Amino acid sequence: MATEKFVSRHIGPRNGDIKTMLETVGAPSLEALIDETIPSDIRLEKALDLPKALSEYEYFSKIKGIAAKNKVFRTFIGQGYYDTITPAAIQRNVLENPGWYTPYTPYQAEVSQGRLEALLNFQTMILDLTKMELANSSLLDEATAVGESMYMMQALRSRAKKKADANQFFVDKNVFAHTLDVLTTRATPLGIELVVGDFNTFEFTDQVFGAIVQYPASNGSIQDYAAFVERAHQAEALVAVSADLMSLVLLTPPGEWGADIVVGTSQRFGVPMGYGGPHAAYMACREAYKRSIPGRIIGVTKDAQGNNALRLALQTREQHIKREKATSNICTAQALLATMAGFYGVYHGQEGLKRIAMHIHSAAGILSDGLKSLGYQQTVENFFDTLQVVIPAGVSVEEIRKAALQAEFNFYYINDTTIGISIDEKISAEELSAVLTIFSKAAGKNEVVVEGIEDKISFDSKYARTSEFLTLDVFKRYRSETALMRYIKSLEKKDIGLNTSMISLGSCTMKLNAAVEMLPISWPEIGGIHPFVPVDQALGYKEIIEDLEKWLSVITGFAGCTLQPNSGAAGEYTGLMVIREYHISRGEGHRNVVLIPSSAHGTNPASVTMAGMKVVIVNCDENGNVEFEDLKAKAEKHKDDLCAYMITYPSTHGVFETGIKAMMNLIHENGGQVYMDGANMNAQVGLTNPGTIGADVCHLNLHKTFAIPHGGGGPGVGPIAVAEHLVQFLPAHKFVKTGGENAITAVAAAPFGSASVLPITYGYIAMLGADGLEQVTKTAILNANYLASSFEKLGFKILYKGAKGRVGHEMIFDCREFNKSVGITDTDIAKRLMDYGFHAPTLSFPVHGTLMVEPTESEPLEEMDRFIEALAKINEEMKEIEDGVADVSDNVLKNAPHTHRVLTADEWNHTYNRQKAAYPLSWVADNKFWPSVARVDDAFGDRNLMCTCAPLEAYMEEHIDVD
Repeated sequence: MATEKFVSRHIGPRNGDIKTMLETVGAPSLEALIDETIPSDIRLEKALDLPKALSEYEYFSKIKGIAAKNKVFRTFIGQGYYDTITPAAIQRNVLENPGWYTPYTPYQAEVSQGRLEALLNFQTMILDLTKMELANSSLLDEATAVGESMYMMQALRSRAKKKADANQFFVDKNVFAHTLDVLTTRATPLGIELVVGDFNTFEFTDQVFGAIVQYPASNGSIQDYAAFVERAHQAEALVAVSADLMSLVLLTPPGEWGADIVVGTSQRFGVPMGYGGPHAAYMACREAYKRSIPGRIIGVTKDAQGNNALRLALQTREQHIKREKATSNICTAQALLATMAGFYGVYHGQEGLKRIAMHIHSAAGILSDGLKSLGYQQTVENFFDTLQVVIPAGVSVEEIRKAALQAEFNFYYINDTTIGISIDEKISAEELSAVLTIFSKAAGKNEVVVEGIEDKISFDSKYARTSEFLTLDVFKRYRSETALMRYIKSLEKKDIGLNTSMISLGSCTMKLNAAVEMLPISWPEIGGIHPFVPVDQALGYKEIIEDLEKWLSVITGFAGCTLQPNSGAAGEYTGLMVIREYHISRGEGHRNVVLIPSSAHGTNPASVTMAGMKVVIVNCDENGNVEFEDLKAKAEKHKDDLCAYMITYPSTHGVFETGIKAMMNLIHENGGQVYMDGANMNAQVGLTNPGTIGADVCHLNLHKTFAIPHGGGGPGVGPIAVAEHLVQFLPAHKFVKTGGENAITAVAAAPFGSASVLPITYGYIAMLGADGLEQVTKTAILNANYLASSFEKLGFKILYKGAKGRVGHEMIFDCREFNKSVGITDTDIAKRLMDYGFHAPTLSFPVHGTLMVEPTESEPLEEMDRFIEALAKINEEMKEIEDGVADVSDNVLKNAPHTHRVLTADEWNHTYNRQKAAYPLSWVADNKFWPSVARVDDAFGDRNLMCTCAPLEAYMEEHIDVD
């Protein structure tokens, strides 16, 4: 069969381009460049042991066959996961649209207004449904969101509670079992004592700082928690509620009965189950807690012309994370899934959500009545969608299970006498008939026929919601598909994605997310599987997961892997918890000091704090390398308590440090383990790996190195791979067998984390194979060095280089001299690049006043040349200021970006012309991207925290002053 190699589609430069690029770089060959970049003592001696690469056609056929091994039964297991109907208009125009799935986190607000508005809609929807005062724009999953609420409540302890060293957290017995498991993981290293009991009888003491209850409870019951909340507040404790978002359409929202924090998942708002994720969790709280809420908050502000604009509020907390003082390591969220859920709310509005929720509840009521008439006991008196059915004498649960499986239904089998059934929005009268008939025949009775589903409330009226929600115009306007399609498109046009131009963000690896990799995500065989179904119904997923764990272990040079962590930061935390458990198993649980270079990403020290350990910072020298003598001194000083050393390699400065093996040996000699941050793994794959280098554990960012799209700020996947001695501690799960023999408890709600996006990485590796992966890495390094050499020829200073003058897959160029000479900052350059149609590189990280650039292997030579030409022109524009040709304050850089409104206005009061502002180079006009707002006023947004999509006039008389 004549087949084309996928690698030639994934990699940007053509074979003929490489010679030209090597001439610019000054290397005789690609191999010579790699030899000059990566130390010889860590190079792999042979190719990776991976299957032969498949063509796109071959892979598509293979993944179709694998997906077909999954059995898509109708699943009524519930427990936080429910089947849902994704409106086709949202599936096609958002989930399957590179304009939505390829952009990065909206740190550069001027080219992210579309995503910011979509997430603001989500945020507003959460506030309306929960009746709280402040919400973030998504977290990872429901269980970890509950964990975040626990941290938050601990941080918010009253002075008296802190003085009493209150360390107890109450968990109601009817919280989801997997949530309790994740809470156990989160609480243990911090010395938080979980007290599990009945909220009705629990007595608060001065040792209890917070509590969590489920609404409705895991058994389906709707409870009145108002008195419990009041008791908690009297005892100076806070209460979080894990609430089903769909139930809040009909039930009194927690904000109206005193809750302090509300968390949950938005999965049933149009996001497929996907064997566990990704799904956008939500968190809402009281306004008083705005400085403590983790994650991103979308805020309303104004731009340089006074127009409304959106931005990430309160210092875009991921970029300005508090490092070892942080109470959360949240970085990646679930922006793409939050966007989908938000559009689900926009499309349906209040009346549509009421119709859906009433349909679910009414069907549950019919089922409840029917089961009782058949002689079954329905133990839940007040319910929304979940029943708990007790089997009468003479009826076998196994008989019901067998009949259900034959009918292709899944129920939740609680024990030998009790079955849980949770209803979703897909339920029909025919399905109700089939379910009731299973129970009827098991009781020796006849077939049951349900004629229809009429609206009927089955819970006490005191629980009913009376307040309005989704009353703003955006939730009323887009009922027709035409209207929604145009609204989605109008937002898409405001954003830069990879379908617009190169996104050169250093450390973020914005590579091609190939269409063939993305196709399976929409298939029902991938999306329609509940995470707790019997394993034989998910054999396709089993094959993908087992292959991926094996392949990622080979790629990293390690013995085992877990796919459970939902993000890179979650992977960091998981790796540290595995190391912690290893030390405990050896009777060395006192080891709690973690050494971290000063250049590390802020999530590293934040993860250490969450793992109950102490951070000790190691200095870097003027070349950006770890100071070995400082590392040695601190490793020896703390040798009795040394737990781990966290190192990013190549470094956050984009350099392959030559002393890396000596660092590994030093840490091991002093009793520690080495954790390698995999953020820069795109420079290692096929050429070296953490196992060869000598590390013990690493996390991988599948949304960086392995092609899962960033989705505007998530989903991410952060699996960890570990050496042989750590395999036994990989995380377990309550419902599905995962992890090692001495596994830590779960780190995510679902056993395999964000399973539905794993086929993307599966396809990436399957279609590249060992040779393709190696070629990808070499090309990423070539592209980076091509840009670095070109920048230097323009006079830009590359801040850090390796021992032989090369950079890894990214580089940092210094902008501080421009500020001194002409008053132009790195921010000014970043904003001006938008006028050329480019998203800014990573700004002021890891060094203030710099830009960090990573082209990836996917960018073609002509795109990199455009980027170089844009920076050359910006260099000329700065020279004009220096020479007095351009005004110091009124120039194209200080006023960038220029919007179409400014450029088409009747008045033009600048010292430069419109042509220079809008079309600085001839090719810009051919595909002009227009920023929809001018430079955003961050200070105004922080002084006036406005976090819903109400019109700006709504805030004019009264605003929330955050100072």
